Amino acid sequence: MDRLLKRADFLSAAKAPSAAMPGVIIQARKKIDDQTTRVGFTCTKKLGNAVMRNRIRRRLKEAARLTLNEHVLPAYDYVLIGRAGTETRPFEDLRKDIISALTKLHAGGGKTFPPRRK
Repeated sequence: MDRLLKRADFLSAAKAPSAAMPGVIIQARKKIDDQTTRVGFTCTKKLGNAVMRNRIRRRLKEAARLTLNEHVLPAYDYVLIGRAGTETRPFEDLRKDIISALTKLHAGGGKTFPPRRK
């Protein structure tokens, strides 16, 4: 599974449907031109300093590594966003949150947000 690294890819995924769970928010964008699956991780500065954000991101990466291979679809970009409860959430609950969010997204239950005003 490839990684999302460019800002433009993250911005495109932000316009796609998303599903929020207590430990994670997942955005899933269907791609037309490519059949590879990519995943990206992010946290906002509201969650704390760099040490805290990196700890949250590392937990998300490990949970995704153990969980995503069985639950992702080809030709999708996924962005996992850390939340305030991600750091203290039990690891198995975090994995269940990822599975629940992916199931919700692939069933068409994701929420889309209107574009922001400039």
